[in-house]
Amino acid sequence: MCQLLGMNCNTPTDIMFSFTGFAKRGGLTDHHADGFGIAFFEGSGVRTFVDYQSAVTSPVAELIKNSPIQSKHVIAHIRKATQGRVTLANCHPFVRELWGRYWVFAHNGDLKEFTPSLDGPYRPVGTTDSELAFCYLLQQLRERFGDHQPAFDDLHATIREIVDDIARHGTFNMLLSDGSALFAHCSTNLYYVLRQHPFGSVHLSDEDLSVDFSELAGSEDRVVLIVTQPLTTDETWIQMQNGELKVFIDGVVVG
Repeated sequence: MCQLLGMNCNTPTDIMFSFTGFAKRGGLTDHHADGFGIAFFEGSGVRTFVDYQSAVTSPVAELIKNSPIQSKHVIAHIRKATQGRVTLANCHPFVRELWGRYWVFAHNGDLKEFTPSLDGPYRPVGTTDSELAFCYLLQQLRERFGDHQPAFDDLHATIREIVDDIARHGTFNMLLSDGSALFAHCSTNLYYVLRQHPFGSVHLSDEDLSVDFSELAGSEDRVVLIVTQPLTTDETWIQMQNGELKVFIDGVVVG
C-alpha cells in the first residue's frame, strides 16, 4: 500500500528534512515506487507537485528537495498501486474546491465494493478508489451544508460520519485539509509527533541525516507531523487507534 506524510504548524515551516527521509521510501528503503506527490498551502493557494515516477528517481522530487517552501499545512504521498494504473492522473494528493477554498486529500489503503453514486460537480479524473472517495466526501459535505461552510464542530462531526461510512469498505488511512485544519483518519497505521520548545536534534530512520531544530525554530513554534510509519529514531511518536479521527490546528490536537 501507499504511505502518507502530513504537517501542521502554527507558523510557516520547511518540511524538507522530513520529506527527504519520506522520499527514500519511494523505491529505496521501501517499495512505494508507483508515483508521489506533495501539496503546500500558501494562504488561500496551493502548490501541488505530482509525478508517476518514484520519489527516489523523479526530477520533480529533486526540485522539491532543493526548494525550501514554507507552509502551515502540507500533505505528501508515495504510491504503491492497488487500484488504477501508474499514471499521473492517479497520483495523490488530489485537489478540489469547496466553499471557496481548496481541499487537499491523500489516501493509503484499499476500498472494496465502494461504488457511490456521484451526481454533483465532483468526479474522478483518474481510476483510483482514493479519488473516488475524495469526490464522494466532498459531494456529501456540499449536499449536507449547501454553499456555506458550517461551524467547525458541525464540520468535524460530519466528516467523522462520512469517513466512518467509507471505512466500512476497507482500509482508509487518509489526510485531508482545507488550509485551516488538517484531518487525519486511521484504519491501520498512522503516527504523529509534536515538535515544540525545547527543541532538540533528531535523526532520520531512512537516511543518515540529523538536524538540530533548536538552531532553526523559535520558542513559540509548534509543528505536528503525521506519517504512516515513524520517520525518526529518537522522537516519541504516538500511534493513532484504528477508527480514530484527529484534527490538528496550529500544531495542536483539537479533536
